[in-house]
Amino acid sequence: MGTNWEEFYANQPPPNDLDKSTELLKDFVEHQSENVKGVVLVTSGGTTIPLELNTVRFVDNFSAGTRGSISAEYFLKNGYAVIFMYRAKSLQPFSRRFANQNFFDILELSEIDNKRSAIVSAKYSNHIAEELFKYRQALKQRKLLEINFTTLSEYLWLLRSACQVLATLKHRAILYLAAAASDFYVPSNEMSVHKIPSTGPPTIPLQLVPKILKPLVSLWVPKAFVISFKLETDETLLIPKARGALENYNHNLVIANMLHTRKQQVVLVSRENDYKISLTNEQMNKGEEIEKYIIEDLIKKHQDFMKSGNKCS
Repeated sequence: MGTNWEEFYANQPPPNDLDKSTELLKDFVEHQSENVKGVVLVTSGGTTIPLELNTVRFVDNFSAGTRGSISAEYFLKNGYAVIFMYRAKSLQPFSRRFANQNFFDILELSEIDNKRSAIVSAKYSNHIAEELFKYRQALKQRKLLEINFTTLSEYLWLLRSACQVLATLKHRAILYLAAAASDFYVPSNEMSVHKIPSTGPPTIPLQLVPKILKPLVSLWVPKAFVISFKLETDETLLIPKARGALENYNHNLVIANMLHTRKQQVVLVSRENDYKISLTNEQMNKGEEIEKYIIEDLIKKHQDFMKSGNKCS
């Protein structure tokens, strides 16, 4: 059994800091009034589904936030302001390059006059300095705002708030919805208050998450350029499901990819056509990132979209 989106928001409590996040969003978007290129909301990472109100156990989604964090960097590089809405502790722009490093392996101990201090190892210092500079520049120029979430409910409340703020930008707004939002959830009024006992197999009342793209496109940001993602493991379903999403929600573009080849190939699907963006094995071995080419393509589409005010092919 599923719920509609209005019931979801009526029954799921908002995050405690929603008002604070909304004010940050408003302030950031107002500052971008002179940005002729636009503002992009990049959502990134997975969402948890708590099983108890005092959460001990939860269901999680497969997503490290790789695509979202890389894409945010390329949007920034191309002059867009970025609202990066990400799962707490998932990958973030710039710092993502060091996420798999042991923190202590990056540092070296220095001892002078019996006083110990830590310094960045020479092996990493130039690379860290370069990424730190880009990150600080983005913040200084007010081109990057980062807001995090953990649960599905937090994500959907923040998403609606961000959309309502971005609506003022009309065609200059892009929504790049790369977060892996869960398809199921446990309504808060059906959760156990305390830890579920392990005395027997539990019965968990999962419900379908409402299709938020519907109100997002038709009500919250009707003038924005909206991109959704479709991940599949069965290739025969990939394009039909992407086209089905476009027909159902009337947004601009679906980026479709297969689970095991998503870093090397994607398919951009519009109502008019579809085509692949791929990296060769040589490009992969050199460390090139497919997101560079995805974002270059999307920016061309968005610029055409702003000029025409129409759905983009």
